Amino acid sequence: MFMKQYIHRLPADYDMNRIRERAAILGPRWDGTQGLGFKAFITQQRQAHGAPGNSYSSLYLWLDDEAVADFITSDRFQAVIDGFGRPQIETWIPLDIHLGRAETARSVYREDLDIGRDLAGLKPRETARNNILARHADTLAAITALDLSTWRLSRFLLSAEKARTPETGSAYEVLHLAKPGLPMLLAAA
Repeated sequence: MFMKQYIHRLPADYDMNRIRERAAILGPRWDGTQGLGFKAFITQQRQAHGAPGNSYSSLYLWLDDEAVADFITSDRFQAVIDGFGRPQIETWIPLDIHLGRAETARSVYREDLDIGRDLAGLKPRETARNNILARHADTLAAITALDLSTWRLSRFLLSAEKARTPETGSAYEVLHLAKPGLPMLLAAA
């Protein structure tokens, strides 16, 4: 499995309805994508839920590495480049994924942490944490992933509740969630 996210920073006066329309058109095209666990079309609107500015982003959990390569070299990704420029792509190796009972997500929360010295205890701690989060009725998924280039841990919570200002990290509104690989993840769990 492989996770990635790219964020397009947008001007303060950008018409965010254009992004909503884009997600409404493009989102359903991802609903049957082979090798994809999920793709969240997400946004932050300036001064909403602690966001410093406007942004449009895509968060992916890929089940198949070949599918990632196929996407990056496809017309689909060329459309991203043509529309917003070539983004910096953050990548992670998922350490733990726990699925909850929620059917969909209206918000995504992301928290980035420095990794301490206890690497051996990292995965069991994060697994226990995600297990607790997955028990909440509004949780679709609790994911912990490792960025090996920065040695930072990223926690993602996909929630059915409306976005709110988090105590730590960032909140995103989900415009569309394509989740063709969720049945496979549920079967594996």
